[in-house]
Amino acid sequence: MPSIRHTPLSLLLPLAFALAVPAGRAAPPEAPLPSWDQLTDAQRETLVAPVRQRWDDNPGKRARMLAHAERWQQMDPAQRERARRGAERWRQMDPEKREAMRALYARLRSLPEAEREELREEWRAMTPEQRRAWVKANPPPERRDR
Repeated sequence: MPSIRHTPLSLLLPLAFALAVPAGRAAPPEAPLPSWDQLTDAQRETLVAPVRQRWDDNPGKRARMLAHAERWQQMDPAQRERARRGAERWRQMDPEKREAMRALYARLRSLPEAEREELREEWRAMTPEQRRAWVKANPPPERRDR
């Protein structure tokens, strides 16, 4: 049995909630949180501290972090939601499929648009075994340090 120290936070939160709310009583509704301008300095610091720490701990990644933030600012709400969903899909993907997607995306980026569509159609028609063989013949590029 895993120790509490190694148990994912997502599993501990429901347990903590269940222990905090007495049986038979519903939790009181949460008050809406204030806008940024209404937050206290301590609340703002709590929100910003993780980003500051990542920035300070990773000097080599600062340009990429800044580019991502700037690109995020340029997105409309629908684009941001698609980006969130795509990132979540990527996190949930098993490692073999993630490697296959990295190989496929790398190859697609190197092709003209007409050939991209051909490869997408071929990929959709492939069996899992054919996809594995394709990835073996077209391995993904080396991962850059994120």
